[in-house]
Amino acid sequence: MPIVDVTDLRKEYGEFAAVEGSTFSIERGEVFGVVGPNGAGKTTTLKMIAGLIEPTDGTAVVAGHEPGERAMQRRLGFLPEASPLYEEMTARSYLAFFADLYGVPSDVASDRIERTLDRLDLEHRDRRLGNVSKGMKRKVAIARALVNDPDVLIFDEPASGLDPLTTNYILEFTRELSDEGKTIVFSAHNLFHVESICDRLVIMNEGQIVARGTLEAIRETHGTTEYRVDATADASGALDSDAVEVVRENGTVTHVVESMDDVEAVRERVDAAGGQITDIRTTTPTLEEIFLEIATGSEAEAATP
Repeated sequence: MPIVDVTDLRKEYGEFAAVEGSTFSIERGEVFGVVGPNGAGKTTTLKMIAGLIEPTDGTAVVAGHEPGERAMQRRLGFLPEASPLYEEMTARSYLAFFADLYGVPSDVASDRIERTLDRLDLEHRDRRLGNVSKGMKRKVAIARALVNDPDVLIFDEPASGLDPLTTNYILEFTRELSDEGKTIVFSAHNLFHVESICDRLVIMNEGQIVARGTLEAIRETHGTTEYRVDATADASGALDSDAVEVVRENGTVTHVVESMDDVEAVRERVDAAGGQITDIRTTTPTLEEIFLEIATGSEAEAATP
């Protein structure tokens, strides 16, 4: 049974539909991506799952509980994109304050806070939060999302604006949480981060889900795999001119084709010409390339009368 089950989720603001009929489920231990351009409905969707926004229609069930139920709130941790902290507090006092709000016993909270801050490699735990770096503030915000030991975590832009070292640390920490059985709903504008960490994802545009599945499945549906065959002879004459691109450089002829049948045709033609195949490489589109293709295509379709 999915730990997160979203069915026909919809949010309207007057006549504007920010989210239209989103349906997806998330299994325990998954890192599940929700991506899309600005205004696609990502954050609205995440906030409805977290119970921070009431949907116009549809349901979002977390660990068997409806949003807003006290039992659900104990099972969920939410890290918003903008996460201001109480800057007069220290990291320890801030996290202890939120642990108390969740009803975590003080002895359990103290141990959990120290272990979490150790894992996040957070220094200066007794320094006022107004006097620490942006990276340290983000780590404290992540620790806050974990203070109630939730089963499901929602991370909205967890590494936004951080330096590469801190970003990499947070991504690795997210994967560790998944390996421990926690479920993470992950949204980020940096699609390389999504590609590197998510097991499955949905792509949203203009309030609707326009693609879903594993990255491999989305590539298969929306992307094109290419094969780059390097040779010492030109074999393009063996193929349909629409099926091959030829690049000549420093005595090497690179044939860019879209099927293994074309690769074999290039091989046969090169052999017949007395040449040699020097390399064969497979290239697949990145998530960013697929995303741009899908988003551009859906916008063009929407603009067509």
